[in-house]
Amino acid sequence: MIFKTDILVIGSGIAGLRFAIEASQFAEVYIVTKKNRAESNTNYAQGGIASVLSKDDRAELHVTDTLNAGDGLCNREAVERIVNEGPSEIQKLIDIGMQFSKTSDGKLHLAKEGGHSKSRIAHAKDLTGREVEQALLKKISEIDNIHLFENHFAIDLITEHHLLSPYRTLSSKRHCWGAYVYDVEESTVHTFLAKCTLLSTGGLGQAYLHTTNPAIATGDGFAMAFRAGALIANMEFVQFHPTALFEEGFDNRSTTPSFLISEAVRGFGAKLKLKSGEEFMHNYDERGELAPRDIVARAIDNELKKRGDNFVYLDLTFKSMDEIVNHFPHIYSKCLEKNIDITKNYIPVIPAAHYACGGVVTDLNAQTSIENLFASGEVSMTGVHGANRLASNSLLEALVFSKYSAIDCKKILKESLSQIPDGIPEWVDTSEISTEEKVLISQSRREIREILWEYVGIVRSNERLNRALRRCHIIYEETKNMYNVTKLSEEILELRNLIDVAYLIAKSALIRKESRGLHFTFDYPNRDDQNWLKPTYMQNLNL
Repeated sequence: MIFKTDILVIGSGIAGLRFAIEASQFAEVYIVTKKNRAESNTNYAQGGIASVLSKDDRAELHVTDTLNAGDGLCNREAVERIVNEGPSEIQKLIDIGMQFSKTSDGKLHLAKEGGHSKSRIAHAKDLTGREVEQALLKKISEIDNIHLFENHFAIDLITEHHLLSPYRTLSSKRHCWGAYVYDVEESTVHTFLAKCTLLSTGGLGQAYLHTTNPAIATGDGFAMAFRAGALIANMEFVQFHPTALFEEGFDNRSTTPSFLISEAVRGFGAKLKLKSGEEFMHNYDERGELAPRDIVARAIDNELKKRGDNFVYLDLTFKSMDEIVNHFPHIYSKCLEKNIDITKNYIPVIPAAHYACGGVVTDLNAQTSIENLFASGEVSMTGVHGANRLASNSLLEALVFSKYSAIDCKKILKESLSQIPDGIPEWVDTSEISTEEKVLISQSRREIREILWEYVGIVRSNERLNRALRRCHIIYEETKNMYNVTKLSEEILELRNLIDVAYLIAKSALIRKESRGLHFTFDYPNRDDQNWLKPTYMQNLNL
């Protein structure tokens, strides 16, 4: 079936929904999402949204904190844009029904997190992502010209190389006209044609063995954009959240995310401790537990390797029970389910893959290197995060860049700068499936996650990265062959995307000959501003 619309949005997290609401004022919008509408990385974001909202804070301080965390690779103009737009975006969320936590006098309660010089995190206790998602979903349900397709998995972006002869004319500038989308429930592929397309597909954490990301975070947007020839950058900068809940008996076949113990817990005063009860963060950074995430994660990783332990503790027990339960009700109840009373017991934690700071390169209006293809949210590389994301800047970035991408789309539609060409074929699938191939798919997925965790993790080396690339090449060839002969399914589509993402991360990490931000390698342990004060670019030109 062919669907034709003004704008196609791929993904239903904060970036896609914020964009759709803005774009619906001037266009028809179709949203496709691979699971149900509320399942996204946004939904799992506990901390909040960073913004200058108090009298003792200033925009320049937020900018400086972001630039410091980004370790020299942030685009200052992009950072200034999100910081300056932050207060108005928070107000827009409030206007559509978002309920932020407040103080006793009715003001926004602002938390402090690692890397921030001021308390500026607007939050809804420890469930901010879920509350934002629900508010946005409620809003789009009230808008007639937004159409939401759940359980629809985007396979590939439609560009010039899909056109049938004699319609195909290849130029130096590539265009996007929508996507081929797999209808999971009907087991069929639809052609979604659009004048503008937004990638808002979220993260890639499921490429790693331990991750805070939900099962859907398989790097789909990164992989689709790369296959279509979009410019990709800084994929080596994968942020590991320092404190995910450690659970005994971990099953490496499971895609269930590690439960996140929010950054705000350390901002609230919690201390990291060894099994002996000894504090250690002061040995690594004068800011202690409030150091940026890359420093905290490497400190924990170093202590674990040095001592042969498999977790460290997070201690909140010196706070009163009422304070803990009031500020962190979700964390409290979730840990209690695991027989951990955080008001009395230390919390066992371990670092876990959390956020990709690199992605599809965009300009300040979220336009990618492919005409009429935009990207917003975690899948994008706007220049805001640089080599390391400052805590709680991600939701803010998604809100602001989604707004500006909608403004750019309005101009494109108004000036007829995008026309869907003739010669776009419908999808043809003649392949079959076997039980044996299903087993091979699940086994390859486990291998990818283990390879990235062991060789492309918090600490790297040339030897580890080269080994990862050799292993990935074998799985890539096997996956390509399986994809060509296997009937379409969510499993084979996710595997295809995961192996592309694994290659992008490992290859980018090998290219960067220095240590900076989230990328640390034994072979080049120092920062090299003379040669590497620049993004690591990758682009697929074999189309």
